[in-house]
Amino acid sequence: MCVFPQVFDVMFLRSCSLAVRRICSRAPLQTLLRSISTSRTSGKDPDEEEEKLDLDVWKTVMKTQALPENQSDPSPSTLDFNRELVEMWHQAGKFVPKSITDEQLQDLAALTTKSAKKKFLKFLAIKEAHKISKKEKRENKPKPERNTDGEERELKNAFLMKFWSGSMDRLQNWRAAQAMRFGQPLVYDMSYERHMTRREMENAVSQLMETEGFNRRSSDPFHLHFCGLTPGGAYHRELLKRYGAETWERMLITDTASQPADLFPREDLVYLTADSHTVLREFDHRKVYVVGAIVDRSIQSGVSLANAKRLQLATARLPLDEHLDWDCGAKNLTLDQMIRILSTVKDTGNWKAALEFVPKRKHCGFHQTRTGKTQSVRNESAKNKTDGVGHKRGRERKTWWEEEA
Repeated sequence: MCVFPQVFDVMFLRSCSLAVRRICSRAPLQTLLRSISTSRTSGKDPDEEEEKLDLDVWKTVMKTQALPENQSDPSPSTLDFNRELVEMWHQAGKFVPKSITDEQLQDLAALTTKSAKKKFLKFLAIKEAHKISKKEKRENKPKPERNTDGEERELKNAFLMKFWSGSMDRLQNWRAAQAMRFGQPLVYDMSYERHMTRREMENAVSQLMETEGFNRRSSDPFHLHFCGLTPGGAYHRELLKRYGAETWERMLITDTASQPADLFPREDLVYLTADSHTVLREFDHRKVYVVGAIVDRSIQSGVSLANAKRLQLATARLPLDEHLDWDCGAKNLTLDQMIRILSTVKDTGNWKAALEFVPKRKHCGFHQTRTGKTQSVRNESAKNKTDGVGHKRGRERKTWWEEEA
């Protein structure tokens, strides 16, 4: 009568040994003991219990292995490791920042390759050097003299009344407030966060700050709209970091998460992009021009044009080829250059005066002011393109007035 319990114990021990060999290297000890005790107390077949034991433990092991990969924030040990790595590179004489914040350490921990970390640390070191240089210049700047009232003002002999900085700020703020009511709108599309890196995002915000400053100083400013600005997004966080929350709330601009077509009639919107086939020959004061707030060092062509087509908006490009003898480089301009060009052509209606803000390194001058020396150099380069028989290898490029003639 004691044979059957002994046989059952032998079979149970054999099944447990097989299960232990399969999963002992991965499964936790508590889970293994709990599974063995459960299978022994139940009166089911050992083979079925073996399959059930393997499946349960496999699920537990996979969950424990996937948990660290799903964590969004790096652990404190990872931040400490990267901080020690930066300190070690600094002692080794590499170009890294002397001080680094926890936010920058999180961005550093998100990088996977060593070269990417070196480039990011080099960028932070250059940025830190600029801050130190500006601080030293500010400290070494001579202090202004004190007048009879005890206020620090720079006293100079002048026959004209001078505007102090406070009076000028009030005047510029009044103009910006009037532009919000009566001025022509100018929209910056802020829906390009996923197309830029962290460094490109910071450059874009710097250009937007320069844009806002130039617009506020102009005699007839635009009513700036920052459309597609997601609250809590990368653009919004960087703007709050640069301006400060209190200053950002007092900014005389309109920031919204809505698209331009939700604020203005679709037929009044014109999206300015270098990839458009339509040339903006005349500035229309009744239109609302949209500029893509993107900085792409890799020149992602067609991104703004695709966005304009998705929004079903009319597109146009600046008349660069029609007025400038373009030499090299892409025809993408920075955000502050765009508002300088648009503001000048809005006030004067003269494209030649407006396109003076295009960097000189990208073109050889205007078509009307081309010198004879430049023309002779181009004729000589065209002769060099012919072969020994005298046939031309490529067609000569004609200017716009020759094509129209």
